[in-house]
Formats: sequence, structure tokens, C-alpha cells
Amino acid sequence: MIVMTDGLKELAGAALRGRLIRFTRSPATGALSGAATTAILQSSSATTVAAVGFVGAGLLTFPEALGIIFGANIGTTITGWMVALLGFKLKLGTFVMPLILIGAILRLFAKGRLKSVGYAIAGFGLIFVGISFMQQGMDGISQFMTPDVLPQDTLAGRIKLVLLGIVITIITQSSSAGVAGTLAALYAGAVNFEQAAAMVIGMDIGTTVTALIASIGGSIDSRRTAISHVSYNLITGTGALILITPYMLLWEFVAPGTLLAHAEVALVAFHTSFNTIGVMIAVPFAKQFARLMKSLVPGQGPAVTRRLDKALLEQPELALKGSQETVRTELLVLLKHVNAMLGQTAAAHHADMIELQHALEQTQEFVDRIHLSTKEDINWNRLVAIIHSLDHLQRLHERCEEENRASIASTAPDLEEGCQLLVETNTWIIEHIEANQWVRAARMAADTAERIHRQVEPLRSVMMNRVASGEIDVPTGTNLLEAIRWLRRVSIHVARITEHYEKAMISVGE
Repeated sequence: MIVMTDGLKELAGAALRGRLIRFTRSPATGALSGAATTAILQSSSATTVAAVGFVGAGLLTFPEALGIIFGANIGTTITGWMVALLGFKLKLGTFVMPLILIGAILRLFAKGRLKSVGYAIAGFGLIFVGISFMQQGMDGISQFMTPDVLPQDTLAGRIKLVLLGIVITIITQSSSAGVAGTLAALYAGAVNFEQAAAMVIGMDIGTTVTALIASIGGSIDSRRTAISHVSYNLITGTGALILITPYMLLWEFVAPGTLLAHAEVALVAFHTSFNTIGVMIAVPFAKQFARLMKSLVPGQGPAVTRRLDKALLEQPELALKGSQETVRTELLVLLKHVNAMLGQTAAAHHADMIELQHALEQTQEFVDRIHLSTKEDINWNRLVAIIHSLDHLQRLHERCEEENRASIASTAPDLEEGCQLLVETNTWIIEHIEANQWVRAARMAADTAERIHRQVEPLRSVMMNRVASGEIDVPTGTNLLEAIRWLRRVSIHVARITEHYEKAMISVGE
């Protein structure tokens, strides 16, 4: 399972993650996307961990990610169907040996996507070889391990088997591998259908541990997503436990005597059925479920840096997206602070400069931990642009700490026009940034920086002449010159930040 999943991730992982975001616009579409992605990647853990990362990066809302988690449970049952139909019914263990050889050769000697194709093919073949080995092993085990050895078919016994399934999945880190092993045990008669069904339910619950671990140290929304996964699977598992007996009775009613003859298919059908029913019930109530989770897992975390989720560092593309969104938030805060410093009262407010400085440092530390292997990486220019943006954000923050110079600029008659232009431009830029129109924002910022430069440059000579004529004293003249520099520098930093952010967006086609 690991070999095949790794090959599929290399082959289509990044593209699937992009489509997962693109097609997730509601819990319902999220469920479809999650099911399809998991079916292709053959790993519900890969899908749910990605969903946790998407929420942390701000690419998906919490309710949208819930849909992906719901759907992943359906997608992961595809492995069981493959094992039951191809492994046990067709017995492909011997026939796939040439396939493994071809896959191994491609992995060793091919390049690019073909190399990943080879790994996926080899993993696919190894699954059926593994099933063949498990069948042979189970033939020996079934002599001393029988259904009588395991907990009996009582409520307490079923709960014990659910716990056993959870433990197996935590150890193997793959519910699909656990289900395959359970199918082999069922085929050999080492367990009966009721026992196998209870173990599979436990494996569904146990698979949530991976996403839970991935959320440790992450944002509040990441933790909510992971805990929601655990909660949902616990609820679904409880319902499935109740449905074991009705399912068997229904099967016996529709096709008498076939449950025992086709126990492996019946088990996989049960696995798919209870997960599908769970999704159909949960999706219409995803928003209410999200509100419940928010009340159970309270807290907002730091408003500015909430997207800097450590779990994202495993996926540079997501880490960069989280950094980019953080830079955007920090710029908006600073623009509103600059406008407030210059006397604007509407839609502007003073920020906590100490807290913002800490946020900028935290952002820089996070970006420092994003490592790309080569300059040819599609995200290289994006990373460089974010680093440039952060550098100018730090400088803009320093200008915002120069309150005396800002105060002089806002009250000096000669600088009134320039200050008004900067405030109007900042307000305009804020509106366009919030609408994600960075090209227009960058052009306006650059134009304003040039206009302010042309306006205030002649004032330097004017101030010097006033000092020389005794119209103003030297300290006053010096303060006015510093105010001129302050106004120019602020406009330049705003222009540079928007320019580099626009480059970050363009580099990945956003």
C-alpha cells in the first residue's frame, strides 16, 4: 500500500490537490472531491491531511473541508473492492509478477513521470502478491485461530473488536492494509462476518489518528478539522455497529445463503454502505456540525498569523500560500494604521505595533523554514517575492513607529496634498487587495509613489531656503525634512510590497 500510494502521490498528488481545492465549493462537492481523490491516491490519510493543510493555509473554509473528510471515507473503501474482487475472486497474485518487474525497471531506470508510474505499478502488483501470501499464512493460522478465540458476537464483544481494529490501524498507519488483512482472515475462516465487520468499523475510526497527529501545533481551524474527522468517524462507527445485524438480515432476505458464500464481497459492501449512508446524512448538516465543532474547540488564535500552520511545512506549496495570505493580512493592518496616523477616522484604526512586530518576526521564521530543492522549482519565484514583501513590510512597520514624523507630515500645510493622496491611495489599495485585484493595486501604488516624489522633492529646497532666511529655525526645518522623507519612504514601501506580491501571484498563475 505504501509503495503504490507513494507512486500515485508522485504521479498525481500535486495536481489532485489543486483539483481538490478547485472543485470544493460546498460540503457536497467537497464530499465528491474527497471520495474521488482518495480513490485515486488509495489513501484516506493523504486526503484528510491535505484537507487539514488547506484549512490552515486558508485555501478552504472549515465547513468545506468537512465535506472532503466525509467523502474520503467512501473513497477509501475502493481498496477493499479491489482486494475482494481482484485478489480473492480472480487471484492475481501470480499473474502480476511481470507487472512488478516492469514497475521496478521503470522506477530504477526511467525518469520523470514514468519513474512514478513504475513505482505505482509495482505497488499495485505487490498488493496482490501480499494478498496471496496472507491467504497462505491464514491457512495455517486458521488451524488454531478460529472465531471462537476472538470476542463473541455480543455488544461488549463487538466493541472489543472495534478497539482491536483501531489498534491495528494505528500500528499499520493504513486502514486499507488492515481491511485487506481482515478480508484474508475472513476468507480463511479465522474470523466470522460479524467479527470482521466490527474490526473494519474500528479501522475506519483508527485512520483518523494520522490527521489528528498532523494538526498538533497547527492553527485552531486545523485542529478543528482533525477533531471533526475523529468525531464524525466515531458517530459513523457507532451507527455502523448498530447496523451489522440489520445488514445481515437484509442480505439473507434478498439473497438467502449467499452471505457466507461471498463473505468478502458482503464485508466490502457493508464498509461502503455505512460510509455512504453517513455522508448522505452528514452533508446537509455540515454547517451545523461545523458550528458544533467551533463551540467544542473554542479559540481564534492570533488573528494575523493564524495561517502559519507548522503542518503546512511538509508541503511547500501550501506553506507558501499560508505565508502569502499572512503577508496580505499584515499589509492591510499596516495600511489602515498609516491612514489612522495621517488623521483618517473612517475605515482606519491604530494597530498594536508590538504585537504586529511579533507577527512579522513569526512570519519570517516560518518562511525561513520553507525549503525548495532547486531554482527550477515552480514556487521559487513565489518564495523570493514573499521574502522581498516581508523585507518591505518590516521597513514599513519601522516607519509606522515614527509617530512624530507622521504627525508633522499630517499637519504641515506643504505636505497636506501628499498626505491626502497617500490616504486616498491606501484606501483604494485596501479595497482592491480585499477583492484580490493585485495588478491594479500594484499599479496604483507605484503611480502614487511617483506622484508623491514629484510633489515633495521641490519642498526640500524650499525648506532649506526658509531656514536660511530665518523664516523657520533649524530644528523645525529638520523635522519638516524628516517628515518629507517619511512620506516618500512610506509610499515607496507600499509600492514595493504590492509589486512583489503581484509577482508572487503571477509566478503560480493566480
